[in-house]
Amino acid sequence: MTAQQQAPLLETLGLSREFGHGQNAVRAVEEVSFSVQPGEIVAIVGESGSGKTTLARLLLRLLDPTSGRILLHGQDVTALHSNRELREYWRKVQAVFQDPYAAFNPFYTNRRVLANALNVLGEKMADGEKLPRIKQALREVGLDAGEVLEKWPHQLSGGQVQRVMIARALVVGPELLIADEPTSMLDASLRVTILNLLKDLRERHAMSILFITHDLGQAYYVSDRILVMCHGRLVEQGPVEEVLGNPQHEYTKRLMADVPLLRGRSEWAAAYGSTAPEA
Repeated sequence: MTAQQQAPLLETLGLSREFGHGQNAVRAVEEVSFSVQPGEIVAIVGESGSGKTTLARLLLRLLDPTSGRILLHGQDVTALHSNRELREYWRKVQAVFQDPYAAFNPFYTNRRVLANALNVLGEKMADGEKLPRIKQALREVGLDAGEVLEKWPHQLSGGQVQRVMIARALVVGPELLIADEPTSMLDASLRVTILNLLKDLRERHAMSILFITHDLGQAYYVSDRILVMCHGRLVEQGPVEEVLGNPQHEYTKRLMADVPLLRGRSEWAAAYGSTAPEA
C-alpha cells in the first residue's frame, strides 16, 4: 500500500481560528481542510500574515480552534486539554521552531534541554537509560555528543543549535514533525544542510513532516505536496511539481513571480542541487 492509499496520519476538517470579537474579529485561519499521509513531507507556503504559524500552533494544540476538527490516526484530538492527554499527543507530534535560541532555557545545558524533553512527556526512564537515547538523537542530526552536551545553547552556532532542537524532537520518537520556518534564521550555506537532514530523517524513520515556509524554493526542494495559504485560507494544494509547475490560483502565480530563483534552472541547481519547474 502506498502512502497515498493509507489512512491519513493527520487530518484537519474545516479548521478555523478567530481572534477578537464582533466587528474587530480577525480570522487568522479559515475553513482549512487537508491531510498528511504517513511518511510524507507537506509544505505550507504563503506570505507573512497568511496564517501559517497560527495553523501550526493549532496543530500543536497550543491554541484552541474556534471551529473545525483535528484528527490524528482518525481520532479527534481537537478537545485535548489535560496534561496526560497532551503529553500523549506531543509524543507523536513534535515541533521545530523558527528561533531555536528563543525555544531553549538559556540557563540549561544542552544535556538538560534534551533530558527535559523526556521528563516533560512523562517518559519513565532512569538517568542511565536517557543518555544513550540522547546521544543517538544527536548522532542522527550529525552532532558529537561529547562536543555539545555540556555546553549552553548560546555557545553553539546557529546551525548546531537548530540541530539540537531537531534532536530534542527526535528523542521522544514522534510520528509527525512540524517545522515552522526552521531555516529562516540560518545563513544560506546552512539552509540546504538542514533541508537535507529533514529529508534524511523522513527516509530513516518514515516520519511525516509538515514544513512551513515562505520560501517556495525550499518547499519545492524538500516536499512531496504543497499547500498555499492566503489570508488564512488554503487557495491551492497538490503535488509540488504540479502546483509550482502549473499554478492555477492568481496568488500562487504572484508568489512565483516574486521568486527569481524559480525562473532559471541553472540558478536553482547551483543553490539546491536540483532542478526547478519552468516559470
